[in-house]
Amino acid sequence: MTTRSTRRTTAARSRLAAVGAIVVTGALILTGCGDQTKDKSSGSSANSAPLADKLPAQIREKGSIKIGSDIAYAPVEFKDKSGKVVGLDPDVAAALGKQLGVTLEFENGTFDALLTGLRSNRYDIAMSAMTDNKSRQEGVDPSTGKKVGEGVDFVDYLTAGVSIYTRKGDTKGINSWSDLCGKKIALERGTVSEDLAKSEAKKCPANKKLTIEPFDDDQQAQTRLRSGGADAVSSDFPVAAYAVKTSGGGNDFEVVGPQVQAAPYGIAVSKTNTQLRDALQAAVNAIIKNGEYEKILEKWGVQDGAVKESVINGGK
Repeated sequence: MTTRSTRRTTAARSRLAAVGAIVVTGALILTGCGDQTKDKSSGSSANSAPLADKLPAQIREKGSIKIGSDIAYAPVEFKDKSGKVVGLDPDVAAALGKQLGVTLEFENGTFDALLTGLRSNRYDIAMSAMTDNKSRQEGVDPSTGKKVGEGVDFVDYLTAGVSIYTRKGDTKGINSWSDLCGKKIALERGTVSEDLAKSEAKKCPANKKLTIEPFDDDQQAQTRLRSGGADAVSSDFPVAAYAVKTSGGGNDFEVVGPQVQAAPYGIAVSKTNTQLRDALQAAVNAIIKNGEYEKILEKWGVQDGAVKESVINGGK
């Protein structure tokens, strides 16, 4: 979520259109486990679904796929005013469910714990604006280069970059990452934005340190910026664009500079579950082919991030 890391150095111009109108979808079901939230995106019956036979038998018998997701990242996944889970990912998940003949259930969690939950089998997959990159594929901490867990495979389904935004009319002279020295940036913990900020902080002189304030979710970072407690926030471009468009009726924030590190979003799957991975890839390609994918992206205003074909581990 950046994008959530590739190490490309070339900045990418804005690739995603302005965020579209919200259309409420999905049904929200509360679990009995803390504030965990489960959203069931209904699929077709297994008997009629065209790709049901590609799923592992255990998933077909269960009739559902549990998705770990940080449901606080509008417009990719978030709760609307009535408490329902909506967004790009829930709509894509529902479309995949039709192809596979199962229900895809969203369970809320903090972003930096999603891959841990996947490795411990709490979730079948993780889908949360998560950037497909080599660090995550290999289970390596990008800051230290040390192994931190088992890697995962990704089924890629969108492309997005990372942006910086500030209070509207109060940019503090920030137009790029190199302008952040001596400033404070708020961001979501465990994201590519945090990786980029840590990398930039190493370049700052001792008398102009970059202060990084990580939060559990992007909404907390936005609140910090809105109150004047930070000079800027960084998040994926779709999220930044949505915040700029909607917060305070469009009067709170503004995006500064180009988005950088355009990279694929991927659905994370355990490396031991290749059959589920391949079934999901087939389903993504099926909705691309039948046009449903394009309609979903247009609905959420992110059609410029469309991929022509889903690939496995396309992140660098």
